[in-house]
Amino acid sequence: MITKTFKRFENKYQLNESQLKQLMPMLLTQMKPDSYTSKNDGYSIYNIYFDTENYDIIRHSLSKPYYKEKLRLRSYSIPTSPDDQVFLELKKKIGGVVNKRRATLTLNEANRFISKLEYPKETNTMNQLVLEEIEFFLKNHPVVPKAYIGYERIAFVGKDDPELRVTFDYNLKSRQQLLSLEKGDFGNFLIPEDQYLMEIKILGAIPLWLTHALSELQIYSTSFSKYGKAYKDYRKQSMGKLITLPIYPNTPLTACINN
Repeated sequence: MITKTFKRFENKYQLNESQLKQLMPMLLTQMKPDSYTSKNDGYSIYNIYFDTENYDIIRHSLSKPYYKEKLRLRSYSIPTSPDDQVFLELKKKIGGVVNKRRATLTLNEANRFISKLEYPKETNTMNQLVLEEIEFFLKNHPVVPKAYIGYERIAFVGKDDPELRVTFDYNLKSRQQLLSLEKGDFGNFLIPEDQYLMEIKILGAIPLWLTHALSELQIYSTSFSKYGKAYKDYRKQSMGKLITLPIYPNTPLTACINN
């Protein structure tokens, strides 16, 4: 099993296809496709987000607190077997700094841990520590699957700074039914099909060359949560309008690359 911990700043931007095509040549002077993108012209990401019955976790997150956290189950292919690999992730944001704890499990192990807090029969020390942290979260938050979110991604890393990472997500889809990864990738679009969500992930400040490129193309930072957007869309569809509820504190890119 593989366990990883990530700690970084994440800045988000929403851009259109014209901006993307103009940005890509500038980006490729200083960055290169990561290993997954260069091999496959991008890759897919599939997620199940967990929340309480009353959506306490996402409603708390949308209030822009100093500290927030979320739990999701992620895979990079649609599971076809209980033994397929998935990632159980606890993502925290503290004062703008993102920490992500990730445990690698089989789909069956992940489901049993979430539902019964049953640990895998075989694990390592680091994996054990991550699962213990997730166990604490689960004991304080009675969660169930609440949203599926899937999308395509291409990602780039700095040629001279491997800690600099820029990703472009597109074809963002969500649904609030059939909430298991095995059901496949389908749902309603979260953003228009000709829009892209860019994330700059870095340990320190954004490089000056990238800041200038964004300014030149009038690409500005925005606050965007995939799960938050899915929740708002769901509320609008089910209630006709977004109702404010009380907050409980404890609770086509390949062408651009090749040209």
